[in-house]
Amino acid sequence: MFDGERVLVALDGSRFSETMLRFVLEIAGPLAMTVLLLRVVEPLTPMIADDIYRPTREDVEARRHDAEEYLAPIAAALRARGVKTAWQVRHGRPAEEILAAAADSGVDMIAMATHGRTGVGRLLFGSVAEAVLRRATVPVFLMRAADAVAATVEDYAR
Repeated sequence: MFDGERVLVALDGSRFSETMLRFVLEIAGPLAMTVLLLRVVEPLTPMIADDIYRPTREDVEARRHDAEEYLAPIAAALRARGVKTAWQVRHGRPAEEILAAAADSGVDMIAMATHGRTGVGRLLFGSVAEAVLRRATVPVFLMRAADAVAATVEDYAR
């Protein structure tokens, strides 16, 4: 039985990633857990169009602000349901930042949804969940998002 007190929930802004919230909501309250919501803002990669290299100009602060605006209502909805919640935005490669946030925050578990890609899809897009699972020093709970129904923020407020 898991007896940790703090769980990090990694969200990428998609409804797929939010499928984990319904499960966490069911266990966090009864187990008096603290939930740390994490959103990683990835660096943009330069574009190549018409064989011409065109560097992108990323506005890191604007993207960080968007991530904060995404997390704040989710955190508020979880708090309204009695779940102790904090949130954090980090910038960098998702797997590395998830692992760093887990270490820095002293969480007892990492929870995240996975798209469940296999074959070529996994080869092309990589797997953040797999990288976290292989390198984490705490238990990792993965939920295949394709098998779950995503909820909206309003669902957590009920």
